[in-house]
Amino acid sequence: MFKKNKLFPVTLIALFVFACSSGINLFNDSDEVSMGMQFDKEIRENPKEYPIFHGNPALKTYINNNIFEPIINSPEVKKSDAYSYQIEIIDNDEILNAFAVPGGYVYIYTGILKYLDSEAALAGVLAHEVGHVERRHSTQRITNAYGLSILANLALGNNPSQIAEIVANMFSGLSLLANSRANEDESDEYSIKYLMSTKYYPGAVKFFFEKMRDDGKVSSSSSGLQTFLSTHPDPIARINTTNERLKAMGIEIRSYTSTGSGMYREEYQKNIKAKL
Repeated sequence: MFKKNKLFPVTLIALFVFACSSGINLFNDSDEVSMGMQFDKEIRENPKEYPIFHGNPALKTYINNNIFEPIINSPEVKKSDAYSYQIEIIDNDEILNAFAVPGGYVYIYTGILKYLDSEAALAGVLAHEVGHVERRHSTQRITNAYGLSILANLALGNNPSQIAEIVANMFSGLSLLANSRANEDESDEYSIKYLMSTKYYPGAVKFFFEKMRDDGKVSSSSSGLQTFLSTHPDPIARINTTNERLKAMGIEIRSYTSTGSGMYREEYQKNIKAKL
């Protein structure tokens, strides 16, 4: 009979510290899809807080086919086959926000759709959310939050499904989506990469921030902007960082007010705003 290892707890804690400090993710792609399905179920069962848009169905179809799918088809998106990428619209004009959950589920509020003024700006927002999914930011944070418990199950050879429990615990207020500055910066960087293969201006991830800045909304205390700023910090710094990246890549620095190729302003008015 093997003797009990009295050092096991110390080893377990050391493994947990290593996992958190090194960015290890204890979930696989299948876990991410299961978790995303559970999140989506929770959202659809909470229509008061997350009312699904049931207006003109052509709106979602257009966004999915003409903007979202080209992003997912970027050669830089590596998990399009593994994840269940899909987009949903939440009918709340007061919220200027979008968010993503594990496994490829992306949600965007009618508030931000009404606020933006070009397809490029929307593409920048959606590509940013795809970046969160592809870089697995949500499950990295879950690993940090639940890592010791999960590592214990792995070490004991007993790894029961914890997806439903984790989602239920984290769903309230979608606190899981309070991304770190590093998460946001990485998603901005990958948004540029994803848009490079589309018809949209690659730096469009910054257009929403620029419009908010010029409208004096960055420091607003309105509930809609509080929701956005709580999950997407430092908009001004992110404008500057995006411009630096574009300059380093030799890409023309344009703003949300620019016209011409890659912007699709008239198309946005016709195919998106007119359908809201």
